[in-house]
Amino acid sequence: MQDVIAIVMAAGQGTRMKSKKSKLVHKIYGKEIILRAVENVKKAGINNVIAVVGYQREQIQEVLGNSVEYAIQEEQLGTGHAVMQCSKYLEGKKGKVLILNGDHPIMRPETLKKLVDKSIEQKEAATILTMVHDQVIPYGKIIHDENGRVKEIVEHKDCNAEQLKIKEVNLGMYCFDIEELNDALGKLNNDNAQNEYYLTDVLKIMYNKGLNTGSIVVGDNAEVLGVNDRMDLQILTKALQLRINTELMKNGVTIEDINNTYIYDDVEIGMDTIIHPNTTIKSGVVIGEDCEIGPNAYIREGCKIANKAKIGSFVEIKKAIIGEGTKVPHLSYMGDCDIGAKTNIGCGTITCNYDGFNKSKTVIGEESFIGSNTNLIAPVTLGKNAFVAAGSTITDDVPDYSLAIARQRQTNKEGWNKNK
Repeated sequence: MQDVIAIVMAAGQGTRMKSKKSKLVHKIYGKEIILRAVENVKKAGINNVIAVVGYQREQIQEVLGNSVEYAIQEEQLGTGHAVMQCSKYLEGKKGKVLILNGDHPIMRPETLKKLVDKSIEQKEAATILTMVHDQVIPYGKIIHDENGRVKEIVEHKDCNAEQLKIKEVNLGMYCFDIEELNDALGKLNNDNAQNEYYLTDVLKIMYNKGLNTGSIVVGDNAEVLGVNDRMDLQILTKALQLRINTELMKNGVTIEDINNTYIYDDVEIGMDTIIHPNTTIKSGVVIGEDCEIGPNAYIREGCKIANKAKIGSFVEIKKAIIGEGTKVPHLSYMGDCDIGAKTNIGCGTITCNYDGFNKSKTVIGEESFIGSNTNLIAPVTLGKNAFVAAGSTITDDVPDYSLAIARQRQTNKEGWNKNK
């Protein structure tokens, strides 16, 4: 998407979160709220992003790094004032500017793109994202003229009885023509009870100028939920969880308990794979077809699981490649390892991958059998068709087709416990 700039509002205090941290650096499914908002914009095809920061801006800048430009709003004097702080990035530019809130982390990129596309295609100086809600909620009401143009946005507290019946409401997300926005910002004033500069007044200025102003209704009200407090954080987490799980099921994955399965963003799972309850799968994991995962499994970052593999109960895997048809049935930890096809990992087996300073890799060949309660001290390599006796601690490589036994010889001391 060319000639489009995005402004993400991230300067507010968020006092209702009751936290020492900015509310925008609290996480949903492992990602900060502000990071999710920016990533959604970039997934919509907009790479030129400006974050308006103020309160606790160091925390936000630490999260976003150099992935965005920054505008500083030292005093919170309204949404219009926040956009004014971006003037050096907008001056002399042509095209469109998308403006959205940094505390709306589960917006679909497709929705943002749809908003911008309509503004371009319909040649609208202002296009606003709206929501239709059956209940009376304290959001600004959208007033259309007889031709369907957006005439103004009336704040809830200023509505008359007829206006309160309007179901289409403002969400605080806009796409403006950059040149017209620059002109309108110069005409804003703070002649109101709050002594603030309102971005909603820009739309009225554009309409009165005779410009084309429109709206687009969001398809799913859940995606425009914002975060104010920790209850909102939980609600959005649940909404994202259900969205991800539902999409996976539509694509042929069986999830036995949609409410108690936690699959993060950007996870790939093949069709006819079954996910049992209380399973967590982190971002970036790739799982093949016809696999069985869980229950109570924890699939961490960097894992690739081939077709027909089984990851069972109380198993944790991290940075592991699991071959086709391989089984890790229960009570095991497989970290930093590469396991070949059709291998069986016995109960209680662990890869000892960390020596306190460095992490090392374990390699297990195809069609091997690892007995229960085995410790594999990395770095170590087991060949194909290797067999490890239960209870062994393996410190040396095991050749192909070999049996490894690493136990201390048993000694029985008869009568030793009679006087204990």
